[in-house]
Amino acid sequence: MRPSSAITCRTTIVTLAALVAACSNASPDFGGGTLQLLAGRAGGIPASPVEFVYVANDGSGNVSAYAVAASGALTPVAGSPFTAGIEPAIVAVDPNGNSTYVTNARSNNVSAYTIDASSGVLTPVAGSPFETGTDPTGVAIEPKGRFAYVTNDGSNSISVYAINPSSGALTPVTGSPFKTSVQPFSVAVDPKAKFAYVPNYAVSHVYAYAINPRSGALTRVKGSPFRTGLYPFGSAVDPTGRYVYVATQSGTVSAYAIATNGALKKLKRSPYEAGTGPYGIVVAPNGKFVYVANYGSNNVSGYTLDSDGSLKSVPGSPFAAGSIPQEVAVDPTSKFAYVTNYGSNNVSAYAIAGNGALTQLPDSPFAAGTGPVGVATCSVNAGKCTAPPL
Repeated sequence: MRPSSAITCRTTIVTLAALVAACSNASPDFGGGTLQLLAGRAGGIPASPVEFVYVANDGSGNVSAYAVAASGALTPVAGSPFTAGIEPAIVAVDPNGNSTYVTNARSNNVSAYTIDASSGVLTPVAGSPFETGTDPTGVAIEPKGRFAYVTNDGSNSISVYAINPSSGALTPVTGSPFKTSVQPFSVAVDPKAKFAYVPNYAVSHVYAYAINPRSGALTRVKGSPFRTGLYPFGSAVDPTGRYVYVATQSGTVSAYAIATNGALKKLKRSPYEAGTGPYGIVVAPNGKFVYVANYGSNNVSGYTLDSDGSLKSVPGSPFAAGSIPQEVAVDPTSKFAYVTNYGSNNVSAYAIAGNGALTQLPDSPFAAGTGPVGVATCSVNAGKCTAPPL
């Protein structure tokens, strides 16, 4: 499902702290790297970061962590990147701000980390990694942070876990894993934690499940599955919980209204045109915009989201990205968007205008590991780094 090759492109980023340390050394050594002073922060991490960004690097088996400046620019946090499993794919942050989770496609497990909200540093949770099905790809945490949902692309199932609120450890719920159809790739949970939606790549359907509010277990919704465009990848639910959007390889976005029982009804104007090879999709936390990373055309499609769920291209869309863009995330303030570029080993960072248009930030893109795929953001509040609303 992920691109099979990547362009190797590396650079050494030296923060202000490293520069000061080097200057006090009689024989400074920057390891042959390129000295870069990143925009907005005189090259260093903010004294009190208010946001962090986490990126799963498929090729290098680790997670890059960044502090976010007021300008939206990124600086690697101390110790980054952090070790993950083999071919980490998607990353999700606990809405309560305690932990973050990364699916490892070739290790058949999930890495779990606690988040230090003062520094952004990740520390493995006791017992991590946790076993999944075969080739886990997507991961979503329900809005109250009680349950985690992982799609197993290779074993056609969904692993469901109860999250320990203190440690972040995962325990399979009764009945897990739950069967689905062929090649479930992503999973999206509605903001009220009532329903989960899973696109199945090989059969061009999206499956809808009701979530048991006590156990987290899944039951297929009546009428499920629902037809999508060809070969669906990413999925997202808007913050009101009224609409579902699925990016498909037919170069479109399928859009649906959610019924009271969780069933989906395709919107009249759906599907909406995207670029070539739509992959990741996100709805901005403010509910105003939708963004899609198009890996085949190396750009990002942007849309305004109307009250009836319909989409309309924002001015200037699509917006240039790097090589083979994969996933897109919007920060909790809906001011910035971040796109992983699998082929160029970096992250494109954009400012979001009032009309939804994207403008690349100075010094964007920012270096990542090899083959970055998943990306997630969180904002610091009361000593926690919480994810944006689903």
